[in-house]
Amino acid sequence: MNKENKFKLEILLKKIATTLDFEVCGLNIKTNHNPIVIEIVIKKTNGEDISLDDCALFNAPASNEIEKSNLLNCSYVLEISSQGVSDELTSDRDFKTFKGFPVNVELNQKNSKIKFLNGLLYEKSKDYLAINIKGKIKKIPFNEVLRISLDTLKD
Repeated sequence: MNKENKFKLEILLKKIATTLDFEVCGLNIKTNHNPIVIEIVIKKTNGEDISLDDCALFNAPASNEIEKSNLLNCSYVLEISSQGVSDELTSDRDFKTFKGFPVNVELNQKNSKIKFLNGLLYEKSKDYLAINIKGKIKKIPFNEVLRISLDTLKD
């Protein structure tokens, strides 16, 4: 599949997604497979989780429109999925869900040698992030925080 047809396919899929209150976050076409595999990653525009039923709901119209478009002249497998869980915490929901979990905080402190803090997520307010570092609560103003992510387990 050439770049122009991939671009046309992406536009087509985004139109379908919009009518169902979804957003296409990723499109990967694996032409080295036989039949080729079209992977489409979707998310809901309202921020809710994607369910298996949502993927099935998107599958039928996407498949029908791909067939009608004549952009592909070969057999293919269509795979619809969600973004999954990100390590980065961004929404209020993330902070409530992962309270007490180990986090890495990347700091933007110009006058400090400390660039990273690790601890347990304690609290998030509109002004600061609080983490528990070895039993002591440290409040970090949000203007000093660049990124907050879940600490991944290391072997």
